[in-house]
Amino acid sequence: MSIAVIQMVSQSDVLANLAQARRLLEQAAAGGARLAVLPENFAAMGRRDVADIGRAEALGEGPILPWLKQTARDLTLWIVAGTLPLPPEGQPKAKSNACSLLIDEHGAIVARYDKLHLFDVDVADTRGRYRESDDYAYGSQVVVADTPVGRLGLTVCYDLRFPELYSELRAAGAELISAPSAFTAVTGAAHWDVLIRARAIETQCYLLAAAQGGVHPGPRETFGHAAIIDPWGRVLTQQDQGEAVLLAERDSSEQASIRARMPVVNHRRFFSQGAQRPASE
Repeated sequence: MSIAVIQMVSQSDVLANLAQARRLLEQAAAGGARLAVLPENFAAMGRRDVADIGRAEALGEGPILPWLKQTARDLTLWIVAGTLPLPPEGQPKAKSNACSLLIDEHGAIVARYDKLHLFDVDVADTRGRYRESDDYAYGSQVVVADTPVGRLGLTVCYDLRFPELYSELRAAGAELISAPSAFTAVTGAAHWDVLIRARAIETQCYLLAAAQGGVHPGPRETFGHAAIIDPWGRVLTQQDQGEAVLLAERDSSEQASIRARMPVVNHRRFFSQGAQRPASE
């Protein structure tokens, strides 16, 4: 059950980014991956016309959604489509969400996750001020879906700082969690590795951390270090900067053994409102 995470250095040209992503997805499929995760903002970085991009996609006039569906079919590959701007279904004129789509091997949209936590932060870098909520609406749903490599929970980038979301995904049966990201160079150097390993350890899930890794318009520099982390918190594979395709195998027997030896879900004492303690693990 091979899985792949992809690192890119996306620019402002959507078609050029899609061509780069296609080449990297072809490498993932050739390496035996059944599921591949693209990074946040894989189709465009540094664009100020987010609303226009999202509206065009919602109206069936943009290139990104048709490209995703065709690529999944061509490569017989499940794809976590990083993020793209997309308004709520049936509301093409509404403010876009930072949307992560799960596409199956037949090109069908299996699940949609709208980023819950938006990056409204001041960072000590050349850009300084980030306000995602200027361009994007907040998501409201926790999303888990079945895939050929296991039950997948969907998250995005800044979500990594909110462990309660990951606890909810585990409670919903997640075995793998995608985290397509575009961490800044400053925050990534400080926190990326510890966050992705912690989220894997506490959920006992595989953490699929696709990333942007380089210099983009804006100006913006991203940290990179895309990685696949196993349920024990081990880094199975990682790339510091530049484009890359990272492959690993999910060992479901080992994951079950880790969960049986340390049944943390059964030991939880704090639950969100409405959450139920599982009868057994």
